[in-house]
Amino acid sequence: MKRLILIDGSSYLYRAFHALPPLTNAAGEPTGALFGVVNMLRATLKEKPDYVAFVVDAPGKTFRDDLYPQYKANRPPMPDELRAQVQPMCDIVHALGIDILRVDGVEADDVIGTLATQAADAGMEVTISTGDKDFAQLVRAPDGNGGGSIALVNTMTGSRMDSDAAVIEKFGVPAGRIVDLLALMGDTIDNVPGVEKCGPKTAAKWIGEHGSLEGVIAAAPGIKGKIGDNLRAALDRLPLNRELVTIRTDVPLEQGPEALVLRERHVDQLRGLYARYGFNQALRELEGGTVGAEVAEKEPGRARGTGFATATAAAPEGLDPALAAPGQYETVTTVEQLQAWIATLRAAGSFALDTETDSLDPMRARLVGLSFAAEPGRAAYLPLGHDYPGAPAQLGYEQALDLLRPLLADPAVRKIGQHGKYDLHVLRRHGVAVAGYADDTLLESFVLDSGNARHDMDSLALRHLGYTTVKYEDICGKGVRQIPFSQCALDDATRYAAEDADITLRLHRVLSARLQAEPQLQAVYRDIEMPLVQVLERIEANGVLVDMDELRRQGADLSRRMLEAQERATALAGRSFNLDSPKQLCALLFDELKLPALVKTPKGQPSTNEEALEAIADLHELPRIILEYRGLAKLRSTYTDKLPEMVNPETGRVHTSYHQAGAATGRLSSSDPNLQNIPIRTDDGRRIRRAFVAPPGRKLVACDYSQIELRIMAHLSQDPGLLGAFASGADIHRATAAEVFGRPLEEVTVNERRAAKAINFGLMYGMGAFGLARQLGIDRGQAQDYIALYFSRYPGVRDYMERTREQARERGYVETVFGRRLHLEYINARNAAQRAGAERAAINAPMQGTAADIIKRAMIAVDAWIADHAQRARMLLQVHDELVFEADEEFVPELVSRVPELMSAAGDLSVPLVVDTGIGNNWDEAH
Repeated sequence: MKRLILIDGSSYLYRAFHALPPLTNAAGEPTGALFGVVNMLRATLKEKPDYVAFVVDAPGKTFRDDLYPQYKANRPPMPDELRAQVQPMCDIVHALGIDILRVDGVEADDVIGTLATQAADAGMEVTISTGDKDFAQLVRAPDGNGGGSIALVNTMTGSRMDSDAAVIEKFGVPAGRIVDLLALMGDTIDNVPGVEKCGPKTAAKWIGEHGSLEGVIAAAPGIKGKIGDNLRAALDRLPLNRELVTIRTDVPLEQGPEALVLRERHVDQLRGLYARYGFNQALRELEGGTVGAEVAEKEPGRARGTGFATATAAAPEGLDPALAAPGQYETVTTVEQLQAWIATLRAAGSFALDTETDSLDPMRARLVGLSFAAEPGRAAYLPLGHDYPGAPAQLGYEQALDLLRPLLADPAVRKIGQHGKYDLHVLRRHGVAVAGYADDTLLESFVLDSGNARHDMDSLALRHLGYTTVKYEDICGKGVRQIPFSQCALDDATRYAAEDADITLRLHRVLSARLQAEPQLQAVYRDIEMPLVQVLERIEANGVLVDMDELRRQGADLSRRMLEAQERATALAGRSFNLDSPKQLCALLFDELKLPALVKTPKGQPSTNEEALEAIADLHELPRIILEYRGLAKLRSTYTDKLPEMVNPETGRVHTSYHQAGAATGRLSSSDPNLQNIPIRTDDGRRIRRAFVAPPGRKLVACDYSQIELRIMAHLSQDPGLLGAFASGADIHRATAAEVFGRPLEEVTVNERRAAKAINFGLMYGMGAFGLARQLGIDRGQAQDYIALYFSRYPGVRDYMERTREQARERGYVETVFGRRLHLEYINARNAAQRAGAERAAINAPMQGTAADIIKRAMIAVDAWIADHAQRARMLLQVHDELVFEADEEFVPELVSRVPELMSAAGDLSVPLVVDTGIGNNWDEAH
């Protein structure tokens, strides 16, 4: 007999949350409920079902809310620490190969009831894994004629109910009378009021005496005492109560029980999730072995400074044992040791390299030591700046770096790093130019798994090696008691630093093998991401000059206008209040002014965020003034006040940091400062760019791709209309308006071009009729007509979108023109909102990703050309589709001639890539 297990996911999560202490993982994330769910799931799966589903409530109202508006009205909102565990729970369930079911309009109980009944009718043995007493109404034993059974199992207590006898023993009535029992008792959790003072014993007694709820109702006039009065007072609501507590068994479902086959589990995802949340027992079970490898004891008389790594998680299946074994590490404190290691590294032909410093800012960090590894399990740490009392003698900076320089500068010896751009910066600032930087494990991981948010070494070690690394806090302490790395004892420093190089090398062995099996991804990694590392390192090192006087002027102006906005807000409110206080804003806007609270916080309270204020800005002048005030305050705090603090005292310039693994599409992001987020659609935002200036005798030059994503859309869709418009050099938005509205180019109005522009860009980002209507200020029907007209004139675009969605559903990912793979986790999700979001991403990601690839290729080509003119020009910034340069005035014509050519050649598309240029004394003028 086939077996189906239906898991009551909502019950699992809440019960685990309330039953277990408030556990957290090493990162401080709550894990108590998650831990309980994982343990219950592991116990459930040990029963080896043929079919299984994890059923949870869908958001929104159900038919019970229509029957009784107060249904569940007294339930508090989900606690934040529990809400944070919902998505991780779903991720683990999905990785275990279990389908997650949510059906709108009904509760999880009804979905479970329907599937259980269908399966039992088909002869299956059904187990409902839950602690909810309501499910007792579904229990049935095999009928002896081929009919199936339904049993309840409480995984937390181990109890089982599989027959009427078991139900009677528990509740005093058979399964067929559980709904009558519940109707009389009521349910305080669901806010279903029963008969006052009627508990389970009284309800069971009445049903036993009178046979059913109808019998109890009929006998109500003769039931004596206060309880009789209570029963009679509740008679009118008892039929509704029974309807509310009856689990439906006829819900229309897209799939039956036979579709709920347990899929093959995703071991890599589970390994990463279990490791992240500290579920060591589950990790042991996953790997089929023991977590933890013994630390090798130091032998008597072992040379001082030799240490061992500790592997604390089982190695993944099929991994070379050498990549999971503990490592042996050496502290290098003599010339002879260093020379021996240099010879070893040179003979190996490639080695992993890492630096230890006293700062996270590579433009200010002082080198404390270096580590290197040429084979898995053997690595060395070269301390250079440990200065604690009693620290052993170490080699001096100049002596050590002079010995290392020929090796590090030799392009024939391949260097491997993890986020190596940082190390290249540090070594350059200490007089060592590294050549032959060949591989970076962060980028290998990113190209292979761009959808994964974590590519740090600790996460990669757990995911790919089953290895728990030594953490900085383990050797340097935490919080106020944390010591600088330079104060760390050499034995501890060696254990930590040498492990970094060792694990980097091990990861490279694993990740490079995966890349070699994927030629397209290998090409993205080799031709785009790796060459870009040193390009970005040079751009970051160049930095950009800022005009401090201009920032001061802008800061003063912003402060003055903030004060004016505050005065206007005070006058409108009729009293003073703190514009920065959400609590005071709530009281003023929603309590005093009685404006509608159209946006709520996760806890159900009125929100005062930007979306909430925009929603009511047309109803009263005050929300618009608050938005104006916030915009000014953000510009001041983020730029005019902060940029002066970011000026490097050594260079007098601001040096941003670019992140290659910051976005799944491959687009670069930046931080400290974030130059991607300077608002350019407002005058105030554009003014910020005026503070980025050229020094005397030089100019800033901005080179910007024109409408690159629309051009990529034309290439991908091969739509004749779009291809023709770009080939002719026409204004694409005017050309689109002419097509959509059926008129000559010269007769297109300003509003028609604006509508066409909104359609052109909106469709790329998945905008529907509702969004277009809101943006253009028209009704939804008219917006839908615009979209229909667009697709009728550009059918290739519609075909591309449908084709891309279908390919995404089949493969689970889409690709850029250059082969970068963009995974779409929810493309086949049953949840309509998740699926729609993934479909929008499927259409847009190839365009965004291809644009990112093109500008990266352009940066590599421009960097190679500009290297021959290093004294005359510098590449300073990359922002979206724009490159910014600083050049001698007399060299500007040559730069403006050559750079657009290189940028245009960076992508071989079916339409020309056009690059606009601008020149000025500051970035705003150049743009």
